[in-house]
Amino acid sequence: MSFQPVLPLSGYTGWRFLTQTLQRQTTAFAASGEVAMNTKYFRENIAKVETVDDLMSNRRLLSVALGAFGLQDDLNSKAFIQRVLTEGTETQGAFASKLSDKRYAALSSAFGFGNADGVQTSKADFADKIIARYTSESFEVAVGEQNGDLRLALNVAGGVADVLAAKGSENAQWFAMMGDSPLRNVFQTALGFPASFAQIDIDQQKEQFISRAKATFGITTFADFADPAAQEKLIRLFLVRSEINNSAFNSPASIALSLLGR
Repeated sequence: MSFQPVLPLSGYTGWRFLTQTLQRQTTAFAASGEVAMNTKYFRENIAKVETVDDLMSNRRLLSVALGAFGLQDDLNSKAFIQRVLTEGTETQGAFASKLSDKRYAALSSAFGFGNADGVQTSKADFADKIIARYTSESFEVAVGEQNGDLRLALNVAGGVADVLAAKGSENAQWFAMMGDSPLRNVFQTALGFPASFAQIDIDQQKEQFISRAKATFGITTFADFADPAAQEKLIRLFLVRSEINNSAFNSPASIALSLLGR
């Protein structure tokens, strides 16, 4: 039987409870059910993977690999994932590097099939790194089944880390954040941008994100969000604004307007 996250509260109060109990809950989650069986299998077998085909032909290993990067929904998109892995991230025009969702580049870079250093699966710490990500991502999914906002909040630290790991320019980092749908959702909500904001020119979006983030959080570069204190401010504002938005949407007036519009 799998351990289910305990989430008695929502909003920022729920976030504080979750962070205070996170280590105990994730430890229990990692040791239970399907997660424990999958991580054990991955640890015992991943070093045998020497080629992209080896990984693609083992659905169980592939599910952990994709799940570690929040890409579990792509498990059946084999041709797409094979290209992501095969081309790596270092050559000009590499497929994964051109995708707006930078989780694919993070996946490709971690496994290294198409990069100069070669496949990483037999490295001593490789299994531990992927398993840590898989467990964390799986826990986020379980949290999201109960509370989507708390799942997005849990993703912030890893999402920011992935953006910074790419070591792009300042502009590239903001664009990478915008291409990471869960991370963008947090930033867009926290900074008070409406859903229609995504429809304006992409360069204007970037400038607005930079300007409002500096005004709201006092940051000077995207890298400032590596600071846990800055992430906590971002998450707090995201959860507060999200609750306000949901309350307004579910108010008697909005419900009445919705019914009249049917």
